[in-house]
Amino acid sequence: MLRRLSRNHLAVMGLIIALLVGLSALAAPWLAPAPPKQVNLGAYLAPPGPGHLLGADDLGRDILSRILYGARLSLWIGLVGMAVALAIGVPIGLVAGFLGSLVDSFLMRFTDMVLAMPFILLAIALAAALGPSVTNSYIALGLATWPYVARIVRGQVLAVRELDFVQAARALGGNNLRIMLRHVLPNVLAPIMVFGTARLAQNILAESALSFLGLGAQPPEPSWGAMLYAGRSFLRTAPWLSFFPGLAIFLTVLGFNLLGDGLRDALDVRLR
Repeated sequence: MLRRLSRNHLAVMGLIIALLVGLSALAAPWLAPAPPKQVNLGAYLAPPGPGHLLGADDLGRDILSRILYGARLSLWIGLVGMAVALAIGVPIGLVAGFLGSLVDSFLMRFTDMVLAMPFILLAIALAAALGPSVTNSYIALGLATWPYVARIVRGQVLAVRELDFVQAARALGGNNLRIMLRHVLPNVLAPIMVFGTARLAQNILAESALSFLGLGAQPPEPSWGAMLYAGRSFLRTAPWLSFFPGLAIFLTVLGFNLLGDGLRDALDVRLR
């Protein structure tokens, strides 16, 4: 798998971007030239230069510092939101696909009801209902994402449960829970990994949208979406306020999407 992944140049580029974003987020306290919330009115809308490499905002806060700390926030919300979705969607998809019959029908009809609302609209509605905060952001993203996880897991389980090793485990007296956890679940992890990587990019984008609308991280917390919102009034006089956070969102989403596509190709047994 690693050999196939390394031969995919776009996937390697995505991996490099994802690693750079992750390392920048972890090393933000050492890389940031100034505290992200530090107000310096003397640097009001300072353009990119030696004092502020990416410029300063309308309160004199360093844009580079806020982007670095914003990466921590975006990745944290994206990862925790994905973890919430997996914690809900994987058991539902596993049980529905393995047991079938009325259990499958009930769980999938409920899933279809949630899927009837577009992802971003559902995330906005949940965030608005729960209230604007970082915690509520990843809860909203997880609750909006789990139906997609459940659908993918169910589809994979339907194929795996008919294979010979599952039938052999049944014949040897294995109960349903043991077969699901020891024989079925490990064989559907690859699609879950691919989906999780690609969906992480969508969660980061959705988190930026929630913060842009005021439903995510609240000021003065550094958030890429909130930085875009704050810079909309200065597009002509200080375009760097919106350009650099937008570029960070673009590169991060691009990197995780390329990595997800590469993992999908590398783990696809039909390409071996």
